[in-house]
Amino acid sequence: MRIVSGMRPTGKLHLGHYLGVIKNWLELQSSEECFFFVADWHALTNRYTDTKDLKDNIKDLVRDWVACGIDPTKSTIFLQSSVKEHAELSLLFGMITPKSWLELNPSYKDLKFNLYFQYVRDFLLGKGIKVDEELLKSTIHEAFYYKKEVDFESIKSKLLDTGLKEESVSDMIQNLTEGEIGKKIDTFGFFGYPVLMASDILVYKAETVPVGEDQLPHVEITREIARKFNRLYNEIFPLPKALLTETSKILGIDGRKMSKSYNNAIYLFDTPEELSKKVLSMKTDPQRVKKSDPGRPEVCNVYTYHTVFSSKETVSSIYEGCKNAQIGCIECKRTMLENLERFLEPVREKRKSISDDDIHRILKSGKDRAQQIAKQTLEEVRNCMNLWQD
Repeated sequence: MRIVSGMRPTGKLHLGHYLGVIKNWLELQSSEECFFFVADWHALTNRYTDTKDLKDNIKDLVRDWVACGIDPTKSTIFLQSSVKEHAELSLLFGMITPKSWLELNPSYKDLKFNLYFQYVRDFLLGKGIKVDEELLKSTIHEAFYYKKEVDFESIKSKLLDTGLKEESVSDMIQNLTEGEIGKKIDTFGFFGYPVLMASDILVYKAETVPVGEDQLPHVEITREIARKFNRLYNEIFPLPKALLTETSKILGIDGRKMSKSYNNAIYLFDTPEELSKKVLSMKTDPQRVKKSDPGRPEVCNVYTYHTVFSSKETVSSIYEGCKNAQIGCIECKRTMLENLERFLEPVREKRKSISDDDIHRILKSGKDRAQQIAKQTLEEVRNCMNLWQD
């Protein structure tokens, strides 16, 4: 079975990335034909204004994958932009893809929603206004989803209710619609990235695509594009199936979703000192004030980490010790820290041994393998579309 999956080079990987993506890749590469690509073109869809770290991020991402166990002798690891057939197939798919398919794509709306939310949140924080993030998300969601156009007047009205001056809110709304944020969102690349994603998958005639539940619409658009192409020209593309991956149970150190933007992530290659500082600052059961208070491990973020990184015996001991107030939160954290460090230390050490030359060799070898298949696919596509070939 041929598997295709990719990841954008946008910065350091954290535990959520490992448990939600890489762990699944490790299992797949042992039994399937896997193609894992660094999606550098996709990184430009909303980060095209700042590319100064892109090359370093590409190298770091490959180094991280290999350090975590992705084996270039078992899996094809390559850079998206080095296989130009991705772009050519995307162009040809764009000719047959209705605009309405892209407008209705929930993932497109999600990405757009997140950009609006982050901008408004940062604007309010910059004004010294305490942000109720759930209320803010709800406000933007109501003004955005299930509508053809964003209801900026609704956002403006609710922001004025917080006590902001109308001049400030008007400037912010104008920037959302006409300024940097509006221009950042309303680009051809941002709007059409599902078409490029379809070409990433179909250029290798992938049978299966491992995705999280929120990415299912991407796979469905890919299937629709493949169906339409096959109907119009020739039956050359399979209809890839989504392989649902388990969402990471791990939250950030503050109990929210682990995210770089929240500054709450534990990165795979944090130093032991950084790791210790983060773990010891983690939130626990808010109702457990004193060590003598019985705890509720089922609502404690630290206990969730134990279920992933500690042995069954330790998990059982921690559960009973917390419920019966036999151990305190600091002791619980220190035990988890030891087990998490035991997991990360060999990965950290392996990463140090991977040179830039190793990365170049891996990407060159992967490109050669990937391009061989991609060229064959494009030759078939050009033939059945009656395009001129020299």
